[in-house]
Amino acid sequence: MTDRSEETFEQHVDGFGTVRIRPLDPVSDADVVHGWVSDERAAFWGMNGLTRDQVADIYTHMAGLDTHHAHLVTRDGTPAALLQTYEPAADRVGECYDALSGDLGVHVLVGPPGPGGPRPGWTSALLTVMTACALRAPDRRRLVVDPDVRNTKAIARFERQGFVRGPAVVLPEVDLPDVYLPEKHAQLAFLERAVAFPGH
Repeated sequence: MTDRSEETFEQHVDGFGTVRIRPLDPVSDADVVHGWVSDERAAFWGMNGLTRDQVADIYTHMAGLDTHHAHLVTRDGTPAALLQTYEPAADRVGECYDALSGDLGVHVLVGPPGPGGPRPGWTSALLTVMTACALRAPDRRRLVVDPDVRNTKAIARFERQGFVRGPAVVLPEVDLPDVYLPEKHAQLAFLERAVAFPGH
């Protein structure tokens, strides 16, 4: 697979602004990310209750992996979302479905709305650019997401973006020296390149 994890991706969205996606800096971006993952609305992200240093440590560990990558998404220079990508075959989700060549796993956390509150189309615009970024390599054929089955809002949001529901699965607990993830009941959903980029 082509590794473009260290590249910056930028796209202008008419009426919204310029969205830029760059590799997350575990140290300098820690305050922003810790603020987001500590918010009650981010409970399904699984980092509620962690300290800033613990969050920084998690992303420092991830930065050393070849299979998992974290990115900060900004809109006109202001932090707006967190995008994580991973190789399903190197992740617990790969134990729960038949991963195909060209699949890429995606986790998305949209930050709280900025001044002025929520704006119509905000999440859709961010997801559209994040999808384009994740599928920019020609060998990427399909995206997979695995939101918690209880996170009906996220599942519906992905479906509006063109994702199609797959099976509901149980992601096994991961208990390693550097990583602990509790068992997770997840709803898989998939987005084919042909759906994301019709006519291409």
